[in-house]
Amino acid sequence: MRIGILKTGQSPEVIRGALGDYDQMFERLLGGRGFDFDSYHVEAMQFPPDVHAADGWLITGSRHGVYEDHPFIPPLEDFIRAAYAAGVPVVGICFGHQIIAQALGGRVEKHKGGWAVGARDYDFAGQTVTLNAWHQDQVVTAPEGAEVVATSPFCANAALLYGNRAYSVQAHPEFPDAFIDGLIEHRGGSVPEPLIKAARARRGSADARLVADRIEAFFRTPRARAPVPAAEPDATARPDRETAA
Repeated sequence: MRIGILKTGQSPEVIRGALGDYDQMFERLLGGRGFDFDSYHVEAMQFPPDVHAADGWLITGSRHGVYEDHPFIPPLEDFIRAAYAAGVPVVGICFGHQIIAQALGGRVEKHKGGWAVGARDYDFAGQTVTLNAWHQDQVVTAPEGAEVVATSPFCANAALLYGNRAYSVQAHPEFPDAFIDGLIEHRGGSVPEPLIKAARARRGSADARLVADRIEAFFRTPRARAPVPAAEPDATARPDRETAA
C-alpha cells in the first residue's frame, strides 16, 4: 500500500540531520507494516498530481497555523476535500489534524490555555495513552459528522474520526523524546519554563504504538472509492478521420 506524505513544514535544520525530517519520522513510526512512501513538500507548493497518486495520504505537523495566510493552505484544503469525496483515506497529525477539520467545516483557534509540550495523557475510548505533544492551536469546533475518538482535559478534540474517510490526532506519535528536547532548545523560547520542566520530568513515558496501530488499521480498512475521472478530450486535436486536403 502506497502512502503519500504531505509535508506541511520541516523539522528545525539544526537537528534534522540527526533526527530526520517529518516524513522520515512517519516512515519510522509506520515502518515494518507493509507501506511504501512518497513525500510531497506541499509547504513549498509541491503537490501530488491528483488524489489517486497514492492509496492514502498522511498530513504532517507544521510551525504554521491553519488559519494563517500561506499559499499552500487553500490548495491543501481543496486536496483534502477532493480525497474525502473520492474515498481516498486521509490521516492528519497536529497541523494535519487541524487542517482536515478546517477544510471540512470545523474551527481552529490558538488555545487560551496555552501550550501542550511533551508527554500528555489522552483518553482513547477508556484507554489512557501517553503521547508527545507540541502545540498551542486546537480544533475548537469539530466538523459536522466527525466523531471524537480521543480527548483530554486540555484538548477536547484530541482525535477525530470521519467514518472511513479521515482520521486525525492532535498529538505527535511520530516525535521521539529527543525531538521534543530539540524543539525545547531551538523553538521553545515562548514556552513557559514550568511546562518545559514538566516535559523533561515525563521524558520516556510516551508510547505511540496504539496510535500507530490505529493509523495502520484505518489505512487498511476496506472502502469503496469513487471512480477515477476520465481524461477530458483535447478540444484542439483533430479527429482521426480528418486528413489534409
